[in-house]
Amino acid sequence: MKSLIIKLWRTMTRPAVHISLGVLTMGGFIAGVIFWGGFNTALEATNTEKFCISCHTMRDNVYVELQETVHWKNHSGVRATCPDCHVPHNWTDKIARKMQASKEVFAQVFGNYDEPGVFEERRIELAKHEWDRFSANKSLECKNCHNYESMDFEQMSPTARIQMKQAAEKDQSCVDCHKGIAHQLPAGMDSIGGIVGELEQLTSNTDYSVGQALVSVRHLPVYFDAQASQEAGLLNPASTVTVLEQHGEMIHVEIDGWRKAKGFGRVIQEDFGMNIAVGSLLKEAAQSDEIVTAGEQKIDELTGLPWEKVAAKVWMKKEAMLNDVTPIWEKASEAYKTNCSVCHTQPDEAHFDANTWPGMFNGMLAFVNFDTDSEALVLKYLQKHSSDFAEGHH
Repeated sequence: MKSLIIKLWRTMTRPAVHISLGVLTMGGFIAGVIFWGGFNTALEATNTEKFCISCHTMRDNVYVELQETVHWKNHSGVRATCPDCHVPHNWTDKIARKMQASKEVFAQVFGNYDEPGVFEERRIELAKHEWDRFSANKSLECKNCHNYESMDFEQMSPTARIQMKQAAEKDQSCVDCHKGIAHQLPAGMDSIGGIVGELEQLTSNTDYSVGQALVSVRHLPVYFDAQASQEAGLLNPASTVTVLEQHGEMIHVEIDGWRKAKGFGRVIQEDFGMNIAVGSLLKEAAQSDEIVTAGEQKIDELTGLPWEKVAAKVWMKKEAMLNDVTPIWEKASEAYKTNCSVCHTQPDEAHFDANTWPGMFNGMLAFVNFDTDSEALVLKYLQKHSSDFAEGHH
């Protein structure tokens, strides 16, 4: 051991032309520390809101928009800055994002974003890049603050509670539903916002008599009993139910459809072999004989999966229902033609079958801003007007 130490010392003190190896090593270490300190200081300097808004494009556009949102000012006094949402917290991901952002800096310095109207023209392209990033990492930056595991679902409204529980099960990306939460949306993307409200205005004269067929305008919670003491699931927009009885402001309804006879069978589809969702039941309701009555069983030859005809009897409030589906289709058709032609001419409704439309429609959602209810309405409209229901189409 002593000889090893002596040998190491001689190596470290041996002259390297004019400077010993030990001095060179120590100098290299010190230089490395200084370089790392400088690099990290510079990195953190570019990771501040002050740096982000040092250019006119950010300062005069998105930064102004942020100040009008709950992420800027709220009752808790917690504010999200630019890097909180747009720079990953993990070091490796942060460096990768900085390298990617170097292209954006180049475009800012040598491009024409400062010219009036140029930023707005390219807003949808820029937003799409960021939405794609959020979708790819499951909205990691959002979840640094808004963690599914820390959410108290019992404090949410019934509709939000069921939707958020489903999102948590899939670890869904936040921007799937919450585009435009901190900045303005690209031109034409926010025109969808009023259709559900417009449809609800038509529901004041709905007839809830026994035997009436009702069509839902938006997602509606359903319950085990007339006291609404236990949630049973969620009725999808544009879904038909039949009134069995009334009890004050509550109605007992029957949901008819089919479900896959595999697993818990929580999702009720409109018809055999067609993935046109009518409603989704919570696990307890899907397995309850008091709620669900199963009937005929068939095998889907295309997938090999067993299906069974079901009737679910649940309670719901007298709200957001129409006796006629026509106004819903009219509004959904208008929304599809207006919003889904932002980037290109939209396909004809009958161009795809009912089971193909969900995949095609999901590809369009990155370019539009449908809230959850509107998204379900438009998708149901496309499925119900697909080639499976239109004469003369494949």
